[in-house]
Amino acid sequence: MRPHVRFTATAAVLASALAAGVGCRLFEPAPAGGAGAPPLPGQIGGVFTTARPTFGAAVDDFLNRRPAAEQPIEFPHDVHVGKEIACEFCHEGVDKGPVAGLPSVRTCMICHEAIATDRPRIQQITALRDKGLDLAWARVYGFAAEDHVRFNHAPHIRAKVECAACHGNVGAMTVAEPVVEHTMGFCVNCHNARKASVDCLTCHF
Repeated sequence: MRPHVRFTATAAVLASALAAGVGCRLFEPAPAGGAGAPPLPGQIGGVFTTARPTFGAAVDDFLNRRPAAEQPIEFPHDVHVGKEIACEFCHEGVDKGPVAGLPSVRTCMICHEAIATDRPRIQQITALRDKGLDLAWARVYGFAAEDHVRFNHAPHIRAKVECAACHGNVGAMTVAEPVVEHTMGFCVNCHNARKASVDCLTCHF
């Protein structure tokens, strides 16, 4: 098939699909009572899919672009790493199971019951403790459900994989930021370099 003929045929198919979509919308019955279903969180108007409130949200999800994590306080990783506090002290369970724990107010107060009690940030944490509240941390890294990835921290810690390999130089950060893109290629290259299994079922379910 000649290039211009192939282009014309492709354009015709796309135009037909678009026209069919618009046509279907014209014949949809109006919602009863003049009101449709309640909007999804973040929905501006109309529904692109039942799972994503907007077209932009669907594109972001497809490209694995996560919104910036908003943290309850500006935790200074650089200060704590500089004092040689091990990652496992705050991120409990990371060496024993799949998930890296997030520090609770109780964990912070192990040290800050007596250390730097005059600092505004510590006073904020102490006030949360006194009210019986906890820190609502947001995870910086993670896989979308559609990736079907079952990541387990513990075997990586046992294999002596440095935290910075997957999380970047957190010791130079205040609030943690996503600086390493966890693509399949990134993981497979690391597994190959360490002669670890690259069988699909090692990471996927």
